[in-house]
Amino acid sequence: MIPLKDDNPVSIFPFVTIGLIAANAAGLVLQIISPLGPQRVAFAYGAIPSVLLTFSSAQPIHPVLTIFTSMFMHGGLLHLATNMLYLWIFGNNIEDKLGHVRFTVFYLLCGVAASYAHAITDPSSRIPMIGASGAVSGVLGAYLYLFPQARIHTLIFFGFFVQVVKLPAIFVIGLWILFQFLNGLISRGFAGQSGVAWFAHIGGFLAGLLLIMLVFRVKRRK
Repeated sequence: MIPLKDDNPVSIFPFVTIGLIAANAAGLVLQIISPLGPQRVAFAYGAIPSVLLTFSSAQPIHPVLTIFTSMFMHGGLLHLATNMLYLWIFGNNIEDKLGHVRFTVFYLLCGVAASYAHAITDPSSRIPMIGASGAVSGVLGAYLYLFPQARIHTLIFFGFFVQVVKLPAIFVIGLWILFQFLNGLISRGFAGQSGVAWFAHIGGFLAGLLLIMLVFRVKRRK
């Protein structure tokens, strides 16, 4: 099941969302062309759980800063394309609701929450976490809260049969987060050997959901 677009118009030009997509694409290019090589770049600037919790590292920048550099790095073109597809579909509506500056802060906070959610659930890991998945997960959490009935054009596979159908966001995103929870629990049974930071997705999603609820609760009180 692959979301393609939504039927949820916006009233502003989402230049922050577009800028984030461009920055992530540039980050992957820099990884590829770096003389260090993509793997060494990941270890130098990726968010390493054990380092985030102890601050003991020989990385060239402060461990906290690796949270932000890691958010603009990816493991390959498919990894980048998947994250940016979700960011493009859902991010412009959240930017429309929050405004450009607050959306930027919101996105980064979700990324921070995602990094620490992964670090806390796998504190001894020295494998760097890279990718925008955690921050994008926060965008999905906010979208689910604000637009649960928005229609998402979704590519569905039934064996050899492929069809594009319109599904409510609560179904598409709900199924997505359920998949993250199940895989996160399964990964714990394999001593954290999964190559996917499932709990970063979960942490980012919950952070986005709670942050957007807080923002609109404050708005209502005002």
